Amino acid sequence: MSRANLALLVLIISIATLPLFGGPYALRLGTIACMYAILALSWNVVGGFAGYPSFATAAFFGLGAYIGGVLLARGAPLTIAVPAAGAGSFLVAALLGAALLRLRGHYFAIASLSLIEVFRELINNATDLTGGGMGLNIPLSASAGILADAMFFFYMMWGLLLATAVMVIVVSLSKLGFGLSCIRQNETAANMVGLNTTLYKSIAFGLSACFVGAAGAVYAGWVHYIDPSDVFDILYSVKPIVMALIGGLGSPLGVTIGAFVYLGLEEVVWRNYIQIHSGVLGVLIVLLLLFLPHGLMSLRGRKLFWRVKNV
Repeated sequence: MSRANLALLVLIISIATLPLFGGPYALRLGTIACMYAILALSWNVVGGFAGYPSFATAAFFGLGAYIGGVLLARGAPLTIAVPAAGAGSFLVAALLGAALLRLRGHYFAIASLSLIEVFRELINNATDLTGGGMGLNIPLSASAGILADAMFFFYMMWGLLLATAVMVIVVSLSKLGFGLSCIRQNETAANMVGLNTTLYKSIAFGLSACFVGAAGAVYAGWVHYIDPSDVFDILYSVKPIVMALIGGLGSPLGVTIGAFVYLGLEEVVWRNYIQIHSGVLGVLIVLLLLFLPHGLMSLRGRKLFWRVKNV
């Protein structure tokens, strides 16, 4: 295992100590940070490893939220709702990917973006099952108090983040990861040497949706109420891409750091510039991408170059 992957696991494991140092507010931020990192790491499988600009993250986050939410509303425990949401999202994404991933570049980007609206309309029209535009109420689970409830969902999201990171590391070291790298560099050549690119891309698309859908189910249980405009928000598709670009495209460690940095910027800007927070956050992100076009992970290379230069 590379040092970067080991550092990623150490970083994630260290986050588990957050309840020792913070109260409900810190746990809320920690839960959101873990969720953002799951979205970013999952997107990195298809966007970073394979080089396909997917905008479908929000579609599968919302799908997973509703699969999990419907099960929870009917009395299923979270331990069943979350895996069901992940498995359902994987199957839907893998099947759709077999068709959508035959498109390339901006054609695929537009097709993946359209999935958000397709899923939203399906949920809106399935009124008897999902509540439609009125949203879905999820019963509160019995708990020992606000702090205990916050800690429970923090560790649920943290455990899912750890599982996502392990999946990404395994993919990066496997034949699948090598195949996706070949597709990113030259898909036509990969086809010519016998690589089943459609199968590889479909699996990657399915994996990128699986953990996002599971995160959506945990989110549904956490907030106790979901509606289509919330869980199918296009920002859930845009944010992971920004996080990956901030941290370093293709690097699991960089993507995770990018997610945490993005949340930090978002929180600081929101608290200090509430009226114009979106504009200020946008300017900061543009500046980061302008001066660090290869992400924060590129600083390691610059530091090494500076040391060698001054030897």
